[in-house]
Order: sequence, then C-alpha cells, then structure tokens
Amino acid sequence: MIGVAVVGTGFGQKVHIPGFKAHPQTEIVAVYHRDIDKAKAIAETYNIPHACKSIIDIVNLKDVQAVSISTPPFLHYEMAKTVLEAGKHLLLEKPTTLNADEAKELYQLAQQKGVIATLDFEFRFVPGWLLFSELLSQGYVGEKRLIKIDWLGSSRADASRPWNWYSRKDQGGGALGSLGSHAFDYITWLFGSVRTLNAHFTTAIPTRIDPTTGKTRQVETDDTCMLMLELADGTPCQVCISSVVHAERTHWLEVYGDRATLVLGSKNQKDYIHGFSVSGSEIGKPLSEIEIPNRLIFPKNYADGRISAFIRVVDRWVEGIDKGEAIVPSLREGVYSQLLMDLAHESNNTSSWVDVPDLSDFLGER
Repeated sequence: MIGVAVVGTGFGQKVHIPGFKAHPQTEIVAVYHRDIDKAKAIAETYNIPHACKSIIDIVNLKDVQAVSISTPPFLHYEMAKTVLEAGKHLLLEKPTTLNADEAKELYQLAQQKGVIATLDFEFRFVPGWLLFSELLSQGYVGEKRLIKIDWLGSSRADASRPWNWYSRKDQGGGALGSLGSHAFDYITWLFGSVRTLNAHFTTAIPTRIDPTTGKTRQVETDDTCMLMLELADGTPCQVCISSVVHAERTHWLEVYGDRATLVLGSKNQKDYIHGFSVSGSEIGKPLSEIEIPNRLIFPKNYADGRISAFIRVVDRWVEGIDKGEAIVPSLREGVYSQLLMDLAHESNNTSSWVDVPDLSDFLGER
C-alpha cells in the first residue's frame, strides 16, 4: 500500500481523493490546505490521519511515500520541487508549471532522485481515445493529410463569473493553460512531435468583477485560442480551443487520410471524459460508429468521469513505483506540453510562425 498525500482540495476533493480511495494500492495518509482548520475539516470528512498547512510538513511525514498536487498552476513549481527534493513520488496536475524551464528543472530533479513522476494527462486513458489511438497506429486512415481539432466549452461564457487566478497571465490562467496543455499532450501522443506552430489568442470577456474588492478588473488571459501546427511528418493540424462558447460538439478530433477518415467526438456538455465515440469511413462511404471493445472500457463508471480516467493514471503511476521503472506520461511529456504552450504565447505575441526545437535538444540530452 502506497501512502499518498493530497495537496490541493478543489479538484483534489472532486477527483483525487475519491480516486485514491477507490484504488486498491493507495491510501491517503495526509491532506494539505494553507488554512489548517480547513485541512483538519477535510481530513475529518474523509478519515485522513494527518492535516497539514505546509508542504514541508507533508513531505516530512514518514507515512507519505507519494504526493499528488492539484493546486493552481502558479503553485506547481515550488510545491513539486519540494516534493521531489524530499525523494517522494509525484503526481502533478497540468499545466506542468508556468514555463518550460521550470518544467525542465523538475524533470531533471525527478531523474536525479530516481522517483516516479507523472502528469494527469487523462485522455491517454479514456476508452474512446485508446481505440482512436489503436486505429491510427494500425494505419486506418492511411497517409494523413489533415487533422482538425475543436475543443469548445462554456465554462467561462458567463460574464458574471468572477475574476480569479484564471484571469491572470502570471498565474497560468486562460484557455490555453487549462485545455491547451491537454491538447498539446494528446497531439504528441497520437500524431507525433510538432515542427512549427502559429497561434492567435483572443479574449471575448475583457473584464470581470473581483469578488475581493467588488471592482471590475482586466482579464489578462485568453478565452479562445486558434492554433495552426505543422507536425514533424509534415501533416497540417488546425486547433480551436474556447471556454466561452455554447457548442453542441464540445470536443471533436477529425483525421483525414488518403484511405479513410477517422473521427473522435463527444457532445457531453457536463463531463469531458464520458461520452466519446469513434466513427470512421473509407473513401466514398458514409461515416459509421466503430464499437469500443470491452477490453478498453472503464471497469467501473463514476458519475464524474474524471475519476474513472484518474484511477487509470494512478494505475500507471503505481505500476511504475512498484517496479521502479520510468512510465509514460512522465514529467518529460509535461515538459513538451509546456514548451509548446510557451511557444504558442511567443507566436501570439510576435504574430509569427515559431519553430519547435526537438525535445531531446531542449533537455540537453544530446
């Protein structure tokens, strides 16, 4: 049994705590909140032995072998660094950090300490996505000619939703940080590395009310991102991400090849894990759904689909910890996702195409 500390009690309470409690090889032994009274209340609610108000207190507990972090992005680097320096295994929410240099440092630190560190890149473990990946690797579409991705949601569409860290550029807010970090990871997983990219960001709701002052504040971050990528194999990829639109098709991937078309999509407005189906069509034939095999289906469904996917992330993490072997996704994949986000910001700021360095070169591995 692996003793886990949960750091971050928003997403942590919704997904991490129920996920770890459901997993047969993890036991939650500590919880962190900067307000010790809140930490104690959460610990009491979930029957967790230790409540802490500092990361140092967390990593100093002998029962803690591993730590999950689901705090806002601007806290990731310092917290994760403390965890890794203490020789604890790490499960980190995305985006990895605020910039690729911080992510690189964490990756190299994990390597030095010999610990297993992973990112919660959930889509790699979702049934429909696994089938989509298998069909692509089997050459279903033939030679890829075009990839189109739309990820459209309304989480920030309400202009009365208050100003918070999500509105701050220096704290990792915005649609790109929230959703683009996932998108860049699954693009790399499914299609390979990126050669060059072009990005354009917009903000549909430029101001929001700061609940701490009652005053209007400027939103510094994007709520819609338009991205054009050229993959290493030359395939063009178009990506549209928005958090301020009401769309029927919430998350859609289309791959067009010289032999066939393959589509992965979900219309589920309330749960970004459940509801994905896969469809395909050979040239000149109608699009038809492809059944997801039972071997890929979640063994248990939760009302919140994120828990089902998270448990599979934990499965991979625990396997790596037990065997002492590196896993994928690791902080290495987190570095690449963060690097692509950094370059997207650079492209938006300069209104130009930006070349993407090879990850091994960026990490100084050759």
